[in-house]
Amino acid sequence: MKKIGLYDLDNNGFPNLALMKLSMYHKSDGYEVEWLQEDGYYEAVFCSKVFTYTPDEMPFRFHVKTNMQLGGTGFNMHIKLDKEVEHTCPDYTLYDMDYSMGFVTRGCFRSCEWCIVREKEGTIKPHTNVDEFLRHGKVVLLDNNILAHSHGIRQIEVLASRKVKVDFNQGLDARLVDHSVAKILGKLKYIKKVRMACDKPEDMEHIRKAVELMRWHNVTPRNYFVYVLVRDVDEAVERVRFLKGMHLECFAQPFIDAEGNPPTQLQKDFARWVNHSPIFKSTTWETYEPRKGRPKGVAKGEQGYTQ
Repeated sequence: MKKIGLYDLDNNGFPNLALMKLSMYHKSDGYEVEWLQEDGYYEAVFCSKVFTYTPDEMPFRFHVKTNMQLGGTGFNMHIKLDKEVEHTCPDYTLYDMDYSMGFVTRGCFRSCEWCIVREKEGTIKPHTNVDEFLRHGKVVLLDNNILAHSHGIRQIEVLASRKVKVDFNQGLDARLVDHSVAKILGKLKYIKKVRMACDKPEDMEHIRKAVELMRWHNVTPRNYFVYVLVRDVDEAVERVRFLKGMHLECFAQPFIDAEGNPPTQLQKDFARWVNHSPIFKSTTWETYEPRKGRPKGVAKGEQGYTQ
């Protein structure tokens, strides 16, 4: 039997949706599909990389009879799956998953300067219905702004009516949470905590209103999870102080640009303070010491490091 080889270059523990779709598509066409093996012989190989900072190197040699295709944003954001593959139900056995995964909308109507979604996928539009990929009682939705389109909201209502547990993996846009949306969200059961983002100062008021509405409509668990994009640390401190005051769980994400340049040491120190719960609960940013003998923002070996 002819073989297809798949390789997940990121290999970060999160399932690669494109590879799962390619697996199911080629299995249904009579091919044997497997993860790439050293010295294996394949009719074709599909290699995916989501993140620009993931190294391109392959760890071993293999043999390809016809072609090797590279895909994913990490290689080229404009490469897309063929339509038939895109609308194939993923092969959940590839990652031994007990939950489903997919998009019901693609794109976003916003143009945040640090985000590539608008450039990659265009503005918000319907993509498919949940029935295309729903095979379990739990589903991870990857939509970048599912609340921005009536189709996305209708699909959420379908999941609520079927009592399917949901994880909005990319978070919910707090700016779009009104009474009607919060009421719908309150009908859902969640796999993980409800996620939002507070990436700039003006987001704080939107977070406050969204949290009040969701708590009123019993969107549980009630201690919501909020991503905090960190560029200017002094400004990020104010957002974190606000979120902590609202009893929200914060997760700081140091900014990494499209070229994959690493964050500064100060950004990394700030993220460690926020993301390490015992430290965050017992110290303030002003009193936090990353390591004995090292001021905030100073890496080991740099001037100012005394140990």
